[in-house]
Amino acid sequence: MSSSDDIAAQNVQIWKMKRVIRWLDSVRGNGTSMISLISNGRAQISQLSAMLTQEYGTASNIKSRVNRLSVLAAITSTQQRLKLYTRMPNNGLVLFVGTIVTDDGKEKKVSIDFEPHRPINTSLYLCDNKFHTEALQELLESDTKFGFIIMDGNGSLFGTLAGNTREVINKFTVDLPKKHGRGGQSAMRFSRLRDEKRHNYVRKVAEVAVQHFITADKINVAGLVLAGSADFKNELSQSDLFDPRLASKIVKIVDVSYGGENGFNQAIDLSAESLQNVKFVQEKKLISRYFDEISLDTGKFCFGIEDTLRALDLGAVQDLIVFENLEVTRHKLRNAAGEEVVLHISKGQEDDRSKFIDQSTGSEMEPIGEPQSLLEWFAENYKEFGANLEFVTDKSQEGAQFVRGFGGVGGLLRYKVDLAHLAALDEDNMSDEFYDSDDE
Repeated sequence: MSSSDDIAAQNVQIWKMKRVIRWLDSVRGNGTSMISLISNGRAQISQLSAMLTQEYGTASNIKSRVNRLSVLAAITSTQQRLKLYTRMPNNGLVLFVGTIVTDDGKEKKVSIDFEPHRPINTSLYLCDNKFHTEALQELLESDTKFGFIIMDGNGSLFGTLAGNTREVINKFTVDLPKKHGRGGQSAMRFSRLRDEKRHNYVRKVAEVAVQHFITADKINVAGLVLAGSADFKNELSQSDLFDPRLASKIVKIVDVSYGGENGFNQAIDLSAESLQNVKFVQEKKLISRYFDEISLDTGKFCFGIEDTLRALDLGAVQDLIVFENLEVTRHKLRNAAGEEVVLHISKGQEDDRSKFIDQSTGSEMEPIGEPQSLLEWFAENYKEFGANLEFVTDKSQEGAQFVRGFGGVGGLLRYKVDLAHLAALDEDNMSDEFYDSDDE
C-alpha cells in the first residue's frame, strides 16, 4: 500500500471516529448504566475480565434495585463483548456499553467496540449516565506527524513529533573548520576548503532528510520544521541540494539556542502554534486549488452529488472532496418495473415523501435495505473508483464557501469531462424509457 493510500485510509478512520464520538457525546442514560472501558495495548484481556468480575461483585451491593440491575446488565454485556477478543489488539481496545434513552423516551441497549486507528496510552473504566470520550478526543488531536531538522556547526539531529510523542530518528556530529584571518598567502585556500566542507555538510543533511522523511517517493510527515543556532538552517532551505518536495513542506524556520536534543525541545515549543495550523493550511490549499480549476474553467472539476457520482463512475475523480458533517442519506429503492433507484435526500427533505413516489404508477417505491449516510457510502467505496477521499471542515473561509456554494460535495478530476452533456444524456434516456413504457 502506498503512502497516499495510507493517509487516505487514516483520514477515513479519523472521520469514522469523529462521527462515533459525536454520537456517543450526544446520548444519555438513566442512572449509571453506561460503561466506558478503554485499555492500552499493553494490558491483557484476562486482566480486563478479572477487573469486570470484581466490578460485578461491587455493583451487586448497590441499594437501588433499578440502578443495581441496570449496572449489572451493562457489566454482563461488556463481559460478553470482551469474549469476542482472544488477545488485546495492538493499538488497544475501546468499549462503550449500556442502556441509553432515545429521543422518544424509550430505552435502547447499545454496544460499541473497536481498535483505535493508532496506539492509545490511556486506560479507563467508568460507570456513568454518559459515555466518556475524552481519551479518544486526545487521540484525534495528536494524530499528525511532523519532522524536525536541528542543524548547527556541531552536527544535526533528525526527529519526529506526533502529539506528545517525540522521537529522535538520527543524529550525527560534524567537525567544520572555524573562520579565521590567519594563513597569509594560504588564506584563500583555507576559505575555499571551509566553504567546501560547509557545502558537503549541507549536502549530507539534505540526503539524510530524504532517507527519513520520504518513503516510496511520498513525504511521510505533514510538515517540516528547520531549527538551529547558526545560519545553516537557512542555507539548507534555500539550497538546490534540498529536495523540493521537502522544501514545500517547511512550516517554520526557528532560531534555537542549543543544538541536539535540547534544541529539539526548544524547536517544538517555538513552532507549536504553526503546527496546530498545518491541517487548516492543507485544507485551504486543497479547496483553493479546486476554486482555481473552476475560475479557469478547465473542466477538470465537479460539484454537487449527482455530477460527482457521474465523474466517479467514469473513474475521472482524482480527489473526492466532502464536508465532514454532510447530512445526506442514501436511499436504495425498487420501482414498479423492478429497477433499482438511488435517491440522495438531505436532512431537511426527509419528510417530503413525494421524492419516494414512482412517477409511472403514483405509488411509493419499495425500500431495499436500510438507508445509509452518503458520507459512510463514500468512505466504504471511494477506493473502487480510484479516488483519494479528502474530508474538509467549514472552519476556514474557503471551506465555508465550498459547503454553502457547492453543497459540500465535489472533486478534482484527472481529465476534462463534460458533465452537463452527460446529465443531458441521462435525462434523454429517462424520457425515452418513460415514453416507451407509455407506448407499450
